[in-house]
This record gives sequence, structure tokens and C-alpha cells, in this order.
Amino acid sequence: MTRPDFDTLCATHPGAVLSSPGELDAWKVGGKMFACFGHADTRDANTETASVKCPDVETAAMLIDAGAAGRAKYFHRSWVALDLAALDADEAAHRIAVSYGTVAEGLPKKMRGGLT
Repeated sequence: MTRPDFDTLCATHPGAVLSSPGELDAWKVGGKMFACFGHADTRDANTETASVKCPDVETAAMLIDAGAAGRAKYFHRSWVALDLAALDADEAAHRIAVSYGTVAEGLPKKMRGGLT
């Protein structure tokens, strides 16, 4: 999975906007972040990761324990980091959809209605 591939998957969701607040590229819906990019480890700047939100802390922990994701540093425990180079397109699409849905559900009802 490449960064442009990941961006394409994020862009398919209603109301999804790519914003760059300073040094952090983030995909948002209703002003709330559902995916963002960074480096997995400052010692290995070639490893690009995308962080996404899980529905809950338990799901994030399960993905980390299974080796499907890593801990997203500086984020709440319900977020996970995905290694883009190792990420399958179907898994990426699923993780993005879950993250988008989780964030969109938390938006005010009026704002959610405008996303369709």
C-alpha cells in the first residue's frame, strides 16, 4: 500500500477532507480526524505509517496483540498505527471505513445528515 493508495481510499468517504495542520497530514470528517500519517519510528524515517481510530480500546489492543497494527504513539489507546508497506488493500479499506464510521457516528446529528 502506498500513501497515494491510502489517500484514495480515504477520499471515497462522504465529507472526507485532507488537511495539513502544521507537520501532520490528517484526513478529517466534520473537522474530526479519522486517519493521519507519520513515521513509525524516528530511527527509521522510511517506514511510513497511517494511524486510524478503532471503535474501542479492546479492538485496538486485539489488533496490536495479533500483529496487525502497532501502537499509535501520542494518540488515545483506541488508535492504532498501520505500516503502509505491509498493508493489504482490503485491510486498509476496512480499517479506514471503521475509523471513518466511528468518528462520523460521534458527530452531531445535523452534521451527520449532511454527509450523505
